[in-house]
Amino acid sequence: MKAKTVFIIGVTALLTLFLVFNSDPVPFDFIVVKEVYISKLIVIGVCILIGFILGFIAAKPKRTVSSYDNEIELKNSTTNSKDNLSDEDREYIS
Repeated sequence: MKAKTVFIIGVTALLTLFLVFNSDPVPFDFIVVKEVYISKLIVIGVCILIGFILGFIAAKPKRTVSSYDNEIELKNSTTNSKDNLSDEDREYIS
């Protein structure tokens, strides 16, 4: 296995153990509702899930405009690169 896979499995196992050991109910204050008792397991699990989603969105590579790349490749394929060379350069390459 690759090191990245082993690392992901290890972190997932540690998070699972952390959630299992913190399952007792705790008071949780919402903005609208006053003190509600919710399991730590749910609170921590939701926070981890939200953090994972935000990290995935933040790490997503941005798209780049590649319209110029196609034009450059088209120009290079239609022109022969030896046409612009001097006689000395052609002899050196050959």
